[in-house]
Amino acid sequence: MPIRQLQVANDSVEDRLVLRVGTENNEEFRIFFTRCFLREIWPHLTAMLSGHLASKLVQHSSPPSLGEPSSFELPFIDDNPSYPLGASPLLATEAVLEAGAEGIARLTLREGRERSYSLEINAQLLQALCSMLRAAADQAQWDLTLDYDSPTPVINAPFSAFLH
Repeated sequence: MPIRQLQVANDSVEDRLVLRVGTENNEEFRIFFTRCFLREIWPHLTAMLSGHLASKLVQHSSPPSLGEPSSFELPFIDDNPSYPLGASPLLATEAVLEAGAEGIARLTLREGRERSYSLEINAQLLQALCSMLRAAADQAQWDLTLDYDSPTPVINAPFSAFLH
């Protein structure tokens, strides 16, 4: 299902980041990221950006204008969506990140062996997600080093992690 919007916000009460994915079908998926989970998954996200998706990454000479899909100024559309996984956010404790067809990757986030959500992403969408995760982690004052130049993990197989 095509993604209409992404949002990452700091939930200071839960001390988590909440990823909201809005689809063209007016569905919304909510996923919690803990500090530990973000720290562990970050090198793999950036490795995918600089590896499999690198050739498809478009470098902008100027910031996107309001109304473009990658613009951060647009408010998240909250038009009475349906919640296929429930209104309570999925607590991501496992992740699988794997290269797909050329220019596409699949990120699957799981809550133990319960709920899961898979997201097919291209280079621009992953770059936007990484940018939002960094900004929200900074706002949460998590004091994480989320660099794009961090040492790249050696990945011979799809990244899979169990964290909690």
